[in-house]
Amino acid sequence: MTTANSPVADGRILVPGGYGAVGTAVAAILGQWFPGRVVPGGRSADRARQHGGVRVDVNDPQDFRTVLDRLGDVGAVVLCVEPPDESVARACLERGVHLVDIGADERLLGAVAALHDTALDSGASAVLSVGVAPGLSNLLARRAHEEVGGAQRIDLTVLLGSGERHGADAVRWTVAGLAAPTTARPLRVELPGHGLRTAHPFPFSDQHTLTGTLGVPRVTTRLCLDSRAATALLFGLRRTGLLRAADRPLPRRLLTDALGRVHLGGDAFVVRADAYRDGLHVARVARGLRQSRFTALVAAHVARHLLTGGPAPGVRHVEEVPALADLPERLAGDGLTVLRLTDGPR
Repeated sequence: MTTANSPVADGRILVPGGYGAVGTAVAAILGQWFPGRVVPGGRSADRARQHGGVRVDVNDPQDFRTVLDRLGDVGAVVLCVEPPDESVARACLERGVHLVDIGADERLLGAVAALHDTALDSGASAVLSVGVAPGLSNLLARRAHEEVGGAQRIDLTVLLGSGERHGADAVRWTVAGLAAPTTARPLRVELPGHGLRTAHPFPFSDQHTLTGTLGVPRVTTRLCLDSRAATALLFGLRRTGLLRAADRPLPRRLLTDALGRVHLGGDAFVVRADAYRDGLHVARVARGLRQSRFTALVAAHVARHLLTGGPAPGVRHVEEVPALADLPERLAGDGLTVLRLTDGPR
C-alpha cells in the first residue's frame, strides 16, 4: 500500500536523457510495459514537445526538483544522463521516488550510495551500476565469484564495438578514462567470437564497486575495441603521454569530437568475468550486439523490478539485488549469449 513516504505505485516514470541513444530505447521499452506512464525529459524544450515529454535539466538541481514537484506522481526516475553531483539522486530519494542510475562515474556512484539512509527514511529504492559495464559485468562477476567459493582475484574484460554510435556523454567518459593514470598491465584474453585479444586497464567503476560489495581484494577491468586498429591507436596514444593534455578543456573537446566521428568496427560487445581462488578458475561471458541497446534493456528491467515490488528501501548496486541475479539469462531472448568457461588467462 502506498503511503506519503513511499513511491507512487502507479506513478509516472521520468527518463532524464530520454532523447539520447540509451534514453530513447529505455523510454520505448518501458512505454510498452507501462503504457501512458513514461515521460522522457531533456534540456531542449522543443524536443520535449516533440517527444511528449518535459524540459528538465539535471545540471540544475532546483529545476529538477521543480519538475518532480510539478509532475507530482512520479514513481521512478531512470537517469540516462550523468549529473554533476548527487543532488538529482537526493531530490528523488527525499521524495520517495525510486531511482535507476546508469552512470559509470566512481565518485558520483559513491556519493549516491551514501544516500542509503535517505532512501530508508522515504521508502524509496535506488539501484546503481546499471547497464553493460558496469551492470552485466557486475552480475557476471558475482556469479563467477560464487562459483569459486569466494574469489581472491577477479579480472573483468570488456570489448566494445567501435562502429557503434555512442552518445556524447559516453565519448567524453572514454576520453577521460584514457587520460587517467594506471599501474595495472594489459592482459591477453580469449573473447568468444573475437579470438585472443589484448585488453588494457581502464577505469570502469565496477572494479572499485566489487571490492566492496563482494569483498574481493583484487579486481581489475580492462578494455579493448572490436577493431584491433582502433584499440592499437587509442592505447598507443595513451603510452605516448599525449592524452594527458585531455585534462584541459580545449584538447579534451577536440579529442572528444574526433573520437565521436570515428567508426572503424562493428556493434558487437563482449563482457568477461574471470574469478580465481586457490587454483580454481571460472569465467562467465556475455556477448551481444549494440551495447547501448543492452544498457537500455538492463535499465528497463531494473526499473520494472522496482515498480512491481522490488527490493526493500535503500541504495544498492545491481549485484546486490538477488532477484536480478539471472538477468543475463533473461536477456537471451533479446540476443544476449551467456557462457561459462573454465579455462583462460591466469
